[in-house]
Amino acid sequence: PVSPAIAALWAKGGAVLRDQPGFADCFLPGGRAPRAGEIFRNPDLARSLELIAETEGEAFYRGPLAEAIAAAAADNGAVLTAEDLGNHAPDWCGTVKMGFRGRTLHEIPPNGQGIAALIALALVDRAGIGARAPDDPLSLHLQIEATKLALADAEAYVADPSAMPFDPQALLDPAYLDQRAALIRADAASDPGAGAPTAGGTVYLTAADASGRMVSWIQSNYMGFGSGVVVPGTGIHLQNRGAGFTTAPGHANRVGPRKRPFHTIIPGFVMQGDRPEMSFGVMGGPMQAQGHLQMMLRTMLWEQDPQAASDAPRWQVLSGRRVAVEAAMPEATVRALEQLGHQVEREGRNAEFGFGGAQLIRRIDGGYIAGSDHRKDGCAVGF
Repeated sequence: PVSPAIAALWAKGGAVLRDQPGFADCFLPGGRAPRAGEIFRNPDLARSLELIAETEGEAFYRGPLAEAIAAAAADNGAVLTAEDLGNHAPDWCGTVKMGFRGRTLHEIPPNGQGIAALIALALVDRAGIGARAPDDPLSLHLQIEATKLALADAEAYVADPSAMPFDPQALLDPAYLDQRAALIRADAASDPGAGAPTAGGTVYLTAADASGRMVSWIQSNYMGFGSGVVVPGTGIHLQNRGAGFTTAPGHANRVGPRKRPFHTIIPGFVMQGDRPEMSFGVMGGPMQAQGHLQMMLRTMLWEQDPQAASDAPRWQVLSGRRVAVEAAMPEATVRALEQLGHQVEREGRNAEFGFGGAQLIRRIDGGYIAGSDHRKDGCAVGF
């Protein structure tokens, strides 16, 4: 059955993508997007998933599904080939991490944006956020300013690690973070640029079991239905993560062969020593690193439970001094941010931004406590 939220997004996506190869045949049964409550079936995809399971993935990269994908690409003038699929190799990438108040936040390293959450977390700690209440306007101001600095560095430098001009750890060097934190003004909003760290449609799911194992998992075809291109007979629709590249000459993230683009999807994980403490994520493109910072502070600094942290009104840095806030943000808080120089936009006035959806599971003595919100589909499960 199609949920109300998905039905609304499906209709919008269908209006844009209906003429993409294979899209209408797969996703617009009877010529339209399914309505809320209607059953959607995708038997081609079911057969593809069975084949992937039976061949332990081989069919997708070197078998009949790879051949079908390559043929569809050739039929539509694309450059994706069977050789490209066959040469794919997964990475065991480890994590980048940042200590914070006795815990450690782990993020997926570049080419993901998770490092921006670590930078922002380190900057707010240096800016003295611990002395303020969670919803104090000055607390939000410090978070917003730290996020601007972190996102500026991410936009300038994060790319496929093989193309970055320096080791990603340079962005987390304590001396460099001290320099960046010194740029935060407690009395005024800024429009910062990147620093110089060297001398020269997403779905998130988290689950936990009785033995203490926790999973933080995220997947996305990007932009709702991805490219909108569906491979005939397979139910497989192709992503458009290549949109994360830039064409700027000399940029580390410039589009090129055998490179992964700047990537927005980032599962988060918190450890206390060698003990898993919280598995969490926030969906929503550029909102993700910003949401990680907000969830981390609310749960680990101000000790809010996951549901309270998830329910709290969120903000999102847009560009320059522009900041979007959810409709539930108190008017007095908005006025205080504006007095500091922020250009605040209320939810609903601009379709450009969204606030994602948070899913969290935190381990407590004797079990777990989970939190989830309505902003976007996702799942938080504790067993």
